[in-house]
Amino acid sequence: MNPEIEKLVHLQSAESRLRRVEAEAADVPKQRAQGDERLAEERARLEDARQALATSQKTRRQLESELQDQETKRSRYKSQLMEVKTNKEYTAMLHEIEVVEREIRAREDRVLEEMERAESLQAVVKAEEVALKEAAERHRAESQALDHRAAQLAQEAKRLSSERDAVAVTLAEASLDLFRRVAKLRGVALAEATRDETCGMCHVKLPPQMSLDARKNEAILQCPACQRVLYYEPPPPTTDVQP
Repeated sequence: MNPEIEKLVHLQSAESRLRRVEAEAADVPKQRAQGDERLAEERARLEDARQALATSQKTRRQLESELQDQETKRSRYKSQLMEVKTNKEYTAMLHEIEVVEREIRAREDRVLEEMERAESLQAVVKAEEVALKEAAERHRAESQALDHRAAQLAQEAKRLSSERDAVAVTLAEASLDLFRRVAKLRGVALAEATRDETCGMCHVKLPPQMSLDARKNEAILQCPACQRVLYYEPPPPTTDVQP
């Protein structure tokens, strides 16, 4: 293989690996943000459960206060019942007492409902507290893993960048300029000439003579369609199995 082509292949390999590492490194903050969002959602669920419990407890206290007022009113009416002078007044007072007792029963029923609701909400709060604790532990472990991975990727990116630069300085200026120009235009500067005589990147059929020349890896050739530099990767040698 022409040394320049070999260096271009090496340069493309280092460049491709570096891009993959940089892309993975760029994804780390996104993964970290997703983890933060999941933890925030767990916190929000716990806060909602606590707020619902607090509202239920407040409603129950209000109902108990109203119940006490109605019981006080009933006691007052019963005391006044002994002081009425006429049957009409007596009947009217009994009616007032009946109305108050209906209010008392209604509030007693609602107090029981809120007690049951609070009991259920307390269980929800406890479950959410456990869920948040587990989520926080997962978040901490995931954050540590991401920190470790980010450090690994930074180190690998530095190594690949050095490898790429070390190869680049050994190339002839014309070869390096061609590589950079095609890479800027196409994203990938090299394309493998396939065994079926096509460009491995744009899949356009190569002229027969160009396909033959590309397989020799002796001269820098460019695909007529996409302008990528062509190289040929021969198949691995086969070994005969002795009987």
